[in-house]
Amino acid sequence: MPACPQCGQENPAGFRLCGMCGAPLEALGSPREVRKTVTIVFADVTGSTALGELLDPEATRRVMGWYFDAMQTAVERHGGIVEKFIGDAVMAVFGIPQVHEDDPVRAVRAAIDMRAALQRLNDELERDEGLELRARIGINTGEVVAGDAADGQRFATGDAVNVAARLEQAAAPGEILLGDATRALAGEAIVAEPVEALALKGKSEPVPAWRLIDVLADVPAFTRHLDTPFVGRSDELVLLERAFTDAAQERAVELVTVVGAPGIGKSRLARELVGNVRDRAHVLIGRCLPYGEGITYWPLAEVVKQLGGETPAARLREILAADEQVDLVVDRVLSA
Repeated sequence: MPACPQCGQENPAGFRLCGMCGAPLEALGSPREVRKTVTIVFADVTGSTALGELLDPEATRRVMGWYFDAMQTAVERHGGIVEKFIGDAVMAVFGIPQVHEDDPVRAVRAAIDMRAALQRLNDELERDEGLELRARIGINTGEVVAGDAADGQRFATGDAVNVAARLEQAAAPGEILLGDATRALAGEAIVAEPVEALALKGKSEPVPAWRLIDVLADVPAFTRHLDTPFVGRSDELVLLERAFTDAAQERAVELVTVVGAPGIGKSRLARELVGNVRDRAHVLIGRCLPYGEGITYWPLAEVVKQLGGETPAARLREILAADEQVDLVVDRVLSA
């Protein structure tokens, strides 16, 4: 299935335009390189040398195999790919072949899961061998040149890759260091503290870095403060405000779908609409999470919780009092 050169979405044979973003699909020919913004994760373990001294080669291979499998599972759970294993290190990329708007957050969450998976492995190693492995992780976001995803060529090169590797090398065991761009793009979804700018090998100037403290499980929509002016979407904003006016006047539902490539400004457009109508309407916001388990009813759950305050179940039962399946609906929606 050919992949879109713009967003990486795979499309059925015969499609001339991408079914996700509408970009033209080029005829398959010689592989082409693409420039794109991705987030790179480097993870390495400390203590593997001692492991090799104390265990025989077969046992060492088995332990490292468990480690690599656990790291790959954590990366792929969040939508990334493991590009390669380098000795004891893992290099993963988020944004190849398909770009997601939240790739930096996905990468940070994957790093937390990688560290947790290593701890579970350590529980067995400490019990059986008296050993402990600890991970150092570096994460950076930036432009790279990657092979054509449609041809299976996903190798990424660029300064962003080098900086991610240097951040990993500068991290202490058990520590996750973030590049400045990753920290900024992850925004309100993470808690991080600045560390002293790092003098990294190959960089002429010290590189700003951040130590990851925590990843927040649930961040409300539209929490990031924006200082940049809203430009280039005035016509679309007028259409949205017109739909709102029609709904208010006719007391009827108006459904508007905003479609566009990642990063084009869909969330900013919706945010501007919310700001413009908030004094004329009770605004409820429900988000469709991009991935995860048990998230089918997540948007409804968010809306009901905003509407119901401290007693969302009671409020939902009041709204659906005439429905025979009210208990089933309340259980499924609020369990999201």
